[in-house]
Amino acid sequence: MCRVEETSGKCDYRKQWEMKIKMFGEGKVEKLKNSMVSRSRMKLWMIRALTTILLWTCFAHLMTLGEIFGPKLLKGWPSCFTHSTSELPLVAPELSSIPPKLILPPKRLYKNNGYLMVSCNGGLNQMRAAICDMVAIARYLNVTLIVPELDKTSFWNDPSEFKDIFDVDHFITSLRDEVRILKELPPRVQHRVDQGMFLSMQPISWSDISYYAHQILPLVQKHKVVQLNKTDARLANNNLPPEIQKLRCRVNFNALKFTSQIEELGRRVVKILREKGPFLVLHLRYEMDMLAFSGCTHGCNSDEEEELTRMRYAYPWWKEKVINSEMKRKEGLCPLTPEETALVLRALGIDRNVQIYIAAGEIYGGERRMAPLAEAFPNLVSKMYVRHLQCMLYVI
Repeated sequence: MCRVEETSGKCDYRKQWEMKIKMFGEGKVEKLKNSMVSRSRMKLWMIRALTTILLWTCFAHLMTLGEIFGPKLLKGWPSCFTHSTSELPLVAPELSSIPPKLILPPKRLYKNNGYLMVSCNGGLNQMRAAICDMVAIARYLNVTLIVPELDKTSFWNDPSEFKDIFDVDHFITSLRDEVRILKELPPRVQHRVDQGMFLSMQPISWSDISYYAHQILPLVQKHKVVQLNKTDARLANNNLPPEIQKLRCRVNFNALKFTSQIEELGRRVVKILREKGPFLVLHLRYEMDMLAFSGCTHGCNSDEEEELTRMRYAYPWWKEKVINSEMKRKEGLCPLTPEETALVLRALGIDRNVQIYIAAGEIYGGERRMAPLAEAFPNLVSKMYVRHLQCMLYVI
């Protein structure tokens, strides 16, 4: 019953509400309340979602502004806008060894004129230089290069494949913006090669790039697959377009990366040498095959001269057979003997007590030829000595 101060309108409104409750019943009223609660929850979640999106958008804009203006306006601030690493904590050793993510260059798209197979010859230095030449030639001719095959019939008789010495995946990906390189021929092309439908030849030594454009390219287009089976010194060093020279350097100093196992071995050798003080690395180029190929027999006895001559005739692709050793020496085309090397090092003022690591193969003539160098610089270090120290470290 309404109080006197309440208006008649309010009493009518309450009566109407009580009538509705009676009409709809208690169950329907409960459903109405639940629907109102669910709608309020939905509105709350929508507000939260919109607020989150708005905050992330503002954060993204702030990060972008920080990249642009941060180094200038916020210099010295200890925030994410500064690029200085002076205040960053030291990274744990196990995390610092994780290599950075490699950003690959974009692929160069071009019409493929055919496939170039390469069989290198000579020692590792000769083969490395030849690979640089062949990459430049493949790029200039717009052909697909197959990963080069290394020489297994040389004096060293090394059975190593390309992938055993160089990081083949890095070689391919690092040059993808210049030339297409494959590990092997596509199956349909390999089938043609298996049937003998390809051309194998030796390019002319010290040729310029026009020789490959006018002589080799038509052969590639005709036969689809050409194999160059001798590649040492097949491209001239001078009077080449700057782009070709730059690409050769890029291959040599960037693309031809040693495998991780070889790099780790190199670090161990350097560590062993550094532990004993300063050192000098010397490549004498005084191995048997070098002397036989060049015909330089100065200081050799008669038996050694005959042995070097027999070796020169044993390799048919060594074109020079009759060589005047004294004439070559006067022309400056012979490697320094160990005695001459000792004179040069002393003239340069090299400390006689410094370590000298002989980074070469077996010196022809052995200890007899090395005696003058060992007398002038007694701390000579050979590969066998370093290998012995490595074995001792493994045992320890």
